[in-house]
Amino acid sequence: MTGLIRVAPHRGDHRVALRAAFSLAVPLLGLWALGRLDLSVYASFGAFAALYGRFDGYADRIRMQAAAGLTLVSCMLVGTLLSLAGVPDAVKVGVVALVAAVVTLIAHAGRWHPPGALFAVFASGACASIPASGESLLAVLIVGGASAVFGIGVSTAIALVRGRGRIPATPASRIPARPSLRAGVEVAATVAIGAALAGVAGLLLIGSHWYWAMVAAVAALGGAALNARVIRGLQRLLGTVIGIAVAAGLLALHLPPLVVVLVAVLLQAGAELFVGRNYGITMVFVTPLALLMVELAVPVDPAVLLRDRLLDTVLGVAVGTAVAVASALLRRRA
Repeated sequence: MTGLIRVAPHRGDHRVALRAAFSLAVPLLGLWALGRLDLSVYASFGAFAALYGRFDGYADRIRMQAAAGLTLVSCMLVGTLLSLAGVPDAVKVGVVALVAAVVTLIAHAGRWHPPGALFAVFASGACASIPASGESLLAVLIVGGASAVFGIGVSTAIALVRGRGRIPATPASRIPARPSLRAGVEVAATVAIGAALAGVAGLLLIGSHWYWAMVAAVAALGGAALNARVIRGLQRLLGTVIGIAVAAGLLALHLPPLVVVLVAVLLQAGAELFVGRNYGITMVFVTPLALLMVELAVPVDPAVLLRDRLLDTVLGVAVGTAVAVASALLRRRA
């Protein structure tokens, strides 16, 4: 369990952090200038596309980001359609769990980094919980799509500069082996079960923000082996607790919208500095970032927001860890 507090060496993470922060800052500042920060959640999810492929060659990184961007916008559309249709929350949980399985398979086949469906579950679940109208679908396409395209454009511009007008191809020695389809299906099934159970538990025991429990469960199931999954779950829990304290302080300040945007950009940079080094520290930045974005889009009582985040995370990590242990035991008996 030494991995719980271990911080991996710095590997040029500051470059990724600057790129990620810039990819988020421009869309959010654009919405602030237009007086439409209520759409910031769509811009934030679209900007997640820029986080993919940090260790890949430029050509593979851009392809991965394009695929991830298309997937994230699709997930936002799915969630928005669920909200627009007014289906019961239990149906929303089932659809988001299916999204988790499908995106896990896509990410596995495409060798995505970061792997898994965490961002997809967050995007689809959050959009399913936000009140929607017909205009919301257009907002997803325009704001979310433009944000994703901008982030991919930033990566492309950097590649062209570094390649002196051309995008460098990925050396054959850096192309990973083709992943096993069977392993991908097993992981997808495990993630879907964990997400569904966590969503149902969050819905029954907490009610609002049930998708946070699903995100926490998917995060806890993100490791390659049982030990890694348990450590990741504990790191998410501990980091979230500290992050909630940070968020409470920020929300208590009642910051002006522009300052909230600037703080969110700094938090995004901080998350990318540590995401490959210690997941717990990453969550100290991610938690207030997520809460600030939710508060911008759908303002609610901060006390309720903080409480739900804590309870859903505890519930999701517990469910995800239990599913991880059960999955490991079943594999050993097989």
